[in-house]
Amino acid sequence: MNVACKDADKKNNDHLVFRYNEHQNIASLDPAFARNASTIWATNQLFNGLVQLDDNLNIQPDIAKHWEINDSTLTYTFYLRDDVWFHKHRLLGKDSTRKVIADDFVYSLDRLKDPTVASPGSWVLQNVESYDAINDTILKIKLKQAFPPFMGLLAMRYCSVVPKEVVEHYGNNFRSNPIGTGPFYFKLWEENIKLVFRKNKRYFEKDKNGKNLPYLEAVAITFLPDKQSEFLQFAQGKLDFISGLDASYKDELLSSNGKLKPNYENDVFMIKGPYLNTEFIALQNKSEKNKALQSPIFRKAINYSFDRNVIITYLRNGIGTTGTSGIIPKGLPGYENIDGYNYNPEKALQLLEQYKLETGDQNPSLVLTTDSNYQDIFEYLQREFEKIGIQTTIDVMPSSAIRQARADGSLDAFRSSWIADYPDAESYLSLFYSPNHTPNGPNYTFYENKTYDSLYEHSNKLVDITQRKIIYKKMDSLMIDEAPIVPLFYDEAVRFVRKNVSGLGINPQNFLVLKYVKKEKY
Repeated sequence: MNVACKDADKKNNDHLVFRYNEHQNIASLDPAFARNASTIWATNQLFNGLVQLDDNLNIQPDIAKHWEINDSTLTYTFYLRDDVWFHKHRLLGKDSTRKVIADDFVYSLDRLKDPTVASPGSWVLQNVESYDAINDTILKIKLKQAFPPFMGLLAMRYCSVVPKEVVEHYGNNFRSNPIGTGPFYFKLWEENIKLVFRKNKRYFEKDKNGKNLPYLEAVAITFLPDKQSEFLQFAQGKLDFISGLDASYKDELLSSNGKLKPNYENDVFMIKGPYLNTEFIALQNKSEKNKALQSPIFRKAINYSFDRNVIITYLRNGIGTTGTSGIIPKGLPGYENIDGYNYNPEKALQLLEQYKLETGDQNPSLVLTTDSNYQDIFEYLQREFEKIGIQTTIDVMPSSAIRQARADGSLDAFRSSWIADYPDAESYLSLFYSPNHTPNGPNYTFYENKTYDSLYEHSNKLVDITQRKIIYKKMDSLMIDEAPIVPLFYDEAVRFVRKNVSGLGINPQNFLVLKYVKKEKY
């Protein structure tokens, strides 16, 4: 075949290749290290676990076709499919592949806990007492104590099944030689340049019409580190989608009300949906440097003093919803539209005068710490806080420095966010459970309330989500009343997709699922 024919074939098959850019580096393709979005997106194409989540965060079968839960013994029994095959590799027998069995999950979970592997996902199994393969298709997992969100943990990429023969052969180099069971298999990785997956023709899942998944022939990932360059590639049709709204191109793509600008409407469509990410200012409730933060009255004054609609409309181009409820974000079971803090400068002034009268502190001040990405929002907050008489300073620091400083409790008020690891409100409410004070956990506000702690402990004993939601609402209401944080907004996942692409949905965890994606020729 001559060069011209090869180029023609490549062009004819281009609609079968899905292309996206990963501006963050991918450190590993080993699911035991799938701790951030870039790694989760990639490994999500290569691996499967016992269960998976649909776009509405419902637990669905994956390799486990069904399961039983015995509440009295805290035992989960999973019944596995017998038609799931590992991707081909010479180490997997004479056919270069074999079926997945329950012992493979035992090995994979053992590996997750192995201190020599040092997986950042080992915490997923901290409440697991034991797990055993009863036979090739039955796996039993027993918990130490009740933990209703456990099934959500099993849906995390950390809990993917991997083949012992291949992992032990490659050791640490399994990161760049991954073998899984997913809709695509690993083909090529030039680190920081290009990553390619190919269609797994023996994949076990089918669509609702009984047709084999996936539809695509390949996935091609590039690694341009600059978001502006990524956008230009997308605008030129060289990428099939981009995710998120970056300051470098948000005004080029969107109007101030969050609509696509006319010059993109013919080639691009936008998908938006709730994203399990609450953006807030964390206030150090036990601060000795700034004792004003120990006062709930002062903290409430801050919450009433600014208009969250301004942030969404003018600083976020309409992406997100106002943080006028509690910590639980929209889109998560347990979210309630509880009355929180709307813009009320008169109320803010009254509360601040009450604080001054009760404490004698006539010149309260505040230092707000943020990274450069949120500087415009914090400059707006600075102006609003100063309008009610709070002298405010902004300290801009690198994100890594903020993470370190918040861990040792040295910051008084700082930009923070929380993205759910698993789809349960417990993930957010655990931020304010007093035993989780940093450095023991993620309670960076040092909030402490015995009633809250009691409700939190009670909620973890309830299996029924309806009962848990009642307790979650009480906890969230208590958070609003005592104001240990300043909610800013509940984020939204947003994707810009070329119009010849279909089947690319969106979900509240913003995970990338490509097995249902189709591309048409232009």
